Amino acid sequence: MKNLILLSFLLLGIAGHSQSSIKKLLKKYNEESVPYISVDELAMPKTDAILLDAREVSEFNVSHLEDAICVGYDEFNLETTTALLPDKSATIVVYCSLGIRSEDVAEQLKNAGYTNVFNLFGGIFEWKNNDFTIYNTEGETDDVHAFSKEWSKWLTKGNKIYDKLENDE
Repeated sequence: MKNLILLSFLLLGIAGHSQSSIKKLLKKYNEESVPYISVDELAMPKTDAILLDAREVSEFNVSHLEDAICVGYDEFNLETTTALLPDKSATIVVYCSLGIRSEDVAEQLKNAGYTNVFNLFGGIFEWKNNDFTIYNTEGETDDVHAFSKEWSKWLTKGNKIYDKLENDE
């Protein structure tokens, strides 16, 4: 029993440390100009949001959140995206791997007059790390595009998938 209690505290400490570390990472790279929404809050049944995936198509094809729309990052087009989003007051959640690229896309939407835009804290990595379901074109999957070897350390669950060139290094 003592070992079980000790293990519980250890696991809670690791989970808390992980989120704290992601918080530090996001503080380093983001301006926090867009409010975050947690994966737990987004997963709540009452949360009705349009999901925009700010990763590249190759990442999206490996896995994404259910019903997400891939808007990309390198090739993000504000005009094309806003054409899909006529209601500027709709709740929009933008995500990427961790929440860095998604902040840039979310900022552009805010600047275009969207009033209810959020950045998913920890992105799809945090979503998967919390055991929420992800999808590909065939249905549920455990595969997650890990972006790069360097950034993949933030993904603690699921099967890490890299682009072919990344695997060849």
